Amino acid sequence: MKTMFFLAIFGVVWGQLVAAPEAGRAAASIESVLTHDPEDQTIWPNQTSRANGDRWLVENHDRIRQMRPRVLLVNFSNEHDEAHLEQLVTRLRAAVAESSRYHGYANAEAPVFLQYEIFKCVDLRDRDRTTGDSRLVPLKDPTARDGFNMRYAAFFSDEFARHFGVKDPQQDDRFLRLDELLDRGYCHEVWLCLSGAPESPWIGAYEVVELKPRYDAAFKSTPGDFVQAGNGGDPAQPWTGRSVRIGAINASRGVGCFLESLAHGLEGMSSAEAIPYFTRYFRDYAGFNLKEKYKAPFDSLYGVQYGRSDVQYPDASTLIARHGVTEFKIDSYVCTGGNAHFPPNGRRHYDLDNTAPVLSTIEDWRIGSGPEGRDVAKPFTNAAFSQYREMAPDCMGPWLVYWRQNMPGLDNRQKDADGRPIKNWWPFLFY
Repeated sequence: MKTMFFLAIFGVVWGQLVAAPEAGRAAASIESVLTHDPEDQTIWPNQTSRANGDRWLVENHDRIRQMRPRVLLVNFSNEHDEAHLEQLVTRLRAAVAESSRYHGYANAEAPVFLQYEIFKCVDLRDRDRTTGDSRLVPLKDPTARDGFNMRYAAFFSDEFARHFGVKDPQQDDRFLRLDELLDRGYCHEVWLCLSGAPESPWIGAYEVVELKPRYDAAFKSTPGDFVQAGNGGDPAQPWTGRSVRIGAINASRGVGCFLESLAHGLEGMSSAEAIPYFTRYFRDYAGFNLKEKYKAPFDSLYGVQYGRSDVQYPDASTLIARHGVTEFKIDSYVCTGGNAHFPPNGRRHYDLDNTAPVLSTIEDWRIGSGPEGRDVAKPFTNAAFSQYREMAPDCMGPWLVYWRQNMPGLDNRQKDADGRPIKNWWPFLFY
């Protein structure tokens, strides 16, 4: 088993991948993580709050000007070395940062809100092979050939604590489990790098899983009350009292595909109703209310069949779609923000190529710049996100950078139902 740590650096050059010469030195640098957190309470984590789910986040939500969440990166892919992951993760962090710049496509001065940092990268590749994934991947059934097969509970075990290699500062002969790393604020999210190889063993990881406290309309949570808030979930995963998002990166793909996974995580957080405030507005932004709004036969365009062009736009304000054998038509159709698979003019799942315009309010959603405070509907085409095709070229990446930039972020201009500024959505990730 190879357990070399190839990233553990804080305080000087954030996020740069460097080789730790020895485990002892890596552990020493990790102990300095918490002292690196600023006193400045407009930045999170800080010296007052540094753990997911802190009540401080609710009470200071509107004060936060930047979040610097720390990621525990675990490489299981035998097919990808440090250099490959360094490039992939660096580009991914840059794309997430860009996507958190509110209306950044039009405002070069818009600040980055989400500045992910790498807490530690743990290399768990097999020493004796360069294909597939590590034997250390925790599986529910080693003989499985399909379905979801990742045993998420294992990541919270003492066994994996040894693999992660973070020594307990109070007890030098033991390592901190993932729940302890989260509770102490060492890390806030986990990214698993997998090869994407189709050969056995079958891993079947979810794109994003997250256990999250259930909040009420007043942003209060009840101890022990939590929901699955990802794009799927493992019922055997333990609830530790802290939210944690665990994402699976296909290291054979690129930045855009993991952005799509994160986008499905946002959709899952909304569908789980973990934070009712977020769900209320996200459903409208992402077009998850088509049945209510247009009497469509489904709540969103996810209801159309994969692999077919089941959505047509005869003109910029008419939608015709097929649901099973039934065709229906929406006149005076105006898309809001679209979802992870469907830009406002998407004709099918994963359509990034439509140059024909469809009316959308995505850039003025809940801003109300039009007459009598109405949201301005403008013709939307794939030109809107063209500047991000190089940054996040695969899967739905270029669209999703732009999609996220139009969500209520720092200093957004959107208004809620009472006419007050909508809360910045990004802190909800760490509630």
